[in-house]
Amino acid sequence: MSNSLHRNISRRKFIAASTGLFAGSALLKAMPPYSFSSQELKDELSEGELKLVEQSSMAKELEDYFHKGYSCAESLLMVSLRYLKKPEELVWAAAGYGGGLGHKDLCGFLTAGVMGIGFAAGSLKKEREEAKDWCSKKVKEYWKWWKENAPLHCKDIRIPGSSYKRCDRLGQLGAAKVEELISSVKS
Repeated sequence: MSNSLHRNISRRKFIAASTGLFAGSALLKAMPPYSFSSQELKDELSEGELKLVEQSSMAKELEDYFHKGYSCAESLLMVSLRYLKKPEELVWAAAGYGGGLGHKDLCGFLTAGVMGIGFAAGSLKKEREEAKDWCSKKVKEYWKWWKENAPLHCKDIRIPGSSYKRCDRLGQLGAAKVEELISSVKS
């Protein structure tokens, strides 16, 4: 080996550097993996998903809003409000959530679904603590369902070169899931 490629690293520096590698490796192993990659996300609904969407009034109505002046978050919140017979101007609660909070962070369909569940909880004829418990349970169900079906972050869903169709698909599926979760409180 030539002298220009050979470097002397002290034993102390080597041990200090390798400690960081081992710690980083342990952290990566501790992180729960996604069950899919963003390349695996489909742009089109499968036959089973299409049947689910066709049975959901919220999923069918979503296309009246998404890409028509409403962001992802506003679209899902709007169909939730309409389903719950709430004032439509409450959609402004989702104004800053579209496009992953405007920073390609948490998906707007995910965050708006949580908001829709929250509005449903407010419609329950239950004591506040009982309604909060119901809401917490439904949000956990929605979060778990979402993580099994899509990445949490917009940047991992709408990767460069991907189609907006994957957002359409996830929005319809998210609307159908939210409708399923809140159907017990429809007035």
